[in-house]
Amino acid sequence: MKSYSIALIPGDGIGKEVAAAAWEVLEKVSARSGFELKATAFPWSCAYYKETGAMMPADGIETLRGFDAILLGAVGWPAEVPDSVSLHGLLLPIRKAFVQYANIRPHRLLPGVEGPLKARNFDILCIRENTEGEYSGAGGRAHQGTAYEVAVETSIFTRTAVERILRFGFEQARARRGKLASVTKSNAQKYSMVFWDEITERLAKEYPDVAVTSYHIDAMAARMVMAPESLDVVVASNLFGDILTDLGAAIQGGLGFAASANINPDRSAPSMFEPVHGSAPDIAHLGIANPIAAIWSAAMMLDYLGETAGAEAIMAAIAAATSAGIGTVPGKDRTETITAAVVAALD
Repeated sequence: MKSYSIALIPGDGIGKEVAAAAWEVLEKVSARSGFELKATAFPWSCAYYKETGAMMPADGIETLRGFDAILLGAVGWPAEVPDSVSLHGLLLPIRKAFVQYANIRPHRLLPGVEGPLKARNFDILCIRENTEGEYSGAGGRAHQGTAYEVAVETSIFTRTAVERILRFGFEQARARRGKLASVTKSNAQKYSMVFWDEITERLAKEYPDVAVTSYHIDAMAARMVMAPESLDVVVASNLFGDILTDLGAAIQGGLGFAASANINPDRSAPSMFEPVHGSAPDIAHLGIANPIAAIWSAAMMLDYLGETAGAEAIMAAIAAATSAGIGTVPGKDRTETITAAVVAALD
């Protein structure tokens, strides 16, 4: 029997609830599919920060390095710990240390889910560069608290990072419907985004079977609303990908359905899987968080581990639950009700 070691980081707020739901589904499908998942839970969170002064221990990265994958709930509690502290203390260090440069977010409507658009037959895979760009953390502040205060935030784009994320996008497009949309704002950002466009054009020659279109970020935002069915794989920088995937979540019915994977494609370190939604402190402990995004992320984890049948079984079980109207409307069904429906559909 194959066995996989999973680092489980429930995090804050509803992260704890949806991570528990995802793990319940994983235990069910692993028992049915003949493989074993061994979880080690870590309490790293904003509560941990308030107790220790750090979002994770100094050896946290090395602790995680030995696992096959990481399953994350949600991190953040802005009333207690600034988001700039929680994000840069846990999530971003993991992504960067493990070179999880491909952030993958699927956007499509599940059966029974009503999105805000007339279009229903869209299937978009957004791929976001995950390690540098606008979220590189390069910059600083000077003359703080004075009228002359200055804040500088510098975006960093390296040829290595831009080329590898675009190549990853081309490979995904080749395996899907053969269309790639590369997103920049090169008419206004004449250095970094023109650089991105040039690399896109060069790589396109290596993939003659993939139809490539370059879009500006504003035009892409409009296209995702007006003609989402025209899109296949969308590749964007850290900031642009972040914004577009929240729009993608909106058109697929909300953040409760938005799954994601932070992938290290060469598998030299573990990859991390998490729902896109945050910790939602306003509904934490009410038991009404939708766990579908976390369960979908768990399915992406199984697919990454090579347990394709298990991943497909989870997605079929999610579809069975939403087809029955369970988990399709925010706040209508309790977390445990949605989880139970997915688990039951696995039988």
